[in-house]
Amino acid sequence: MFMLYNLIKMLNQFSRTQLLLGKDGIEKLKNSRVAVFGIGGVGGYTVEALVRSGLGAIDLIDDDKVCLTNINRQIYATRKTIGKYKVDIAKERILDINPDAIVNTYQTFYTPQTADKFDFSHYDYIVDAIDTVVGKLSLIENAKKYNVPIICAMGAGNKMDPTRFEVADISETSVCPLARVMRVELRKRKITGVKVVYSKEPPITPEEDMSISCRTHCVCPPGTRKCTVKHQIPGSNAFVPPVVGMIIAGEVIKDLIKK
Repeated sequence: MFMLYNLIKMLNQFSRTQLLLGKDGIEKLKNSRVAVFGIGGVGGYTVEALVRSGLGAIDLIDDDKVCLTNINRQIYATRKTIGKYKVDIAKERILDINPDAIVNTYQTFYTPQTADKFDFSHYDYIVDAIDTVVGKLSLIENAKKYNVPIICAMGAGNKMDPTRFEVADISETSVCPLARVMRVELRKRKITGVKVVYSKEPPITPEEDMSISCRTHCVCPPGTRKCTVKHQIPGSNAFVPPVVGMIIAGEVIKDLIKK
């Protein structure tokens, strides 16, 4: 019985990861704090991988509630969670995985106007998984101001090939329309050295099928921002956003254990 007790003490949910990262790597992750802005299709899977790798503290920033149309791609979306805040569902799931994790949640739509809610100097890494250009630029500006590493997700909507995504500096991107806009805006601000995940796959133009369109059949939970405010409602699937989220998590983990 004593030997079994000692064995259980030695083994934990991160033992298999420690075989690859080593004890020092696991300790670095345990003592790190990452902010994930946007926990939808991409950000949700980033959170999942970071927590299952042993990250000690994580901040979740998202004002959205789960919608029926999220179920096809978002890890927190099920029939039972429709109408619940994503950050609340995520926190509960994280603590089921690692009860020792420190989870800070913000039911906030990140913009330059809400940036003062966050002390960026407390973060060891920032993940940008939000949709708006103005929000992304603000996150990058604050990351640079406080010398915090950041990685940004470029467009994952309207894509079908998860093998086409790669990690690059924003200056080296091509094809991706969102990356093109970001390059122009960052040059205006004289900001360089931004790591992104993007795809060279040309985006597909989604069908405008009014029989299943959110514009005519909105199912957003009450009190949420409507997706219909977007110029185009992007198509999505179950396999592209998760891959992007996992790629981002892998980059964050590798960079943190190298520090």
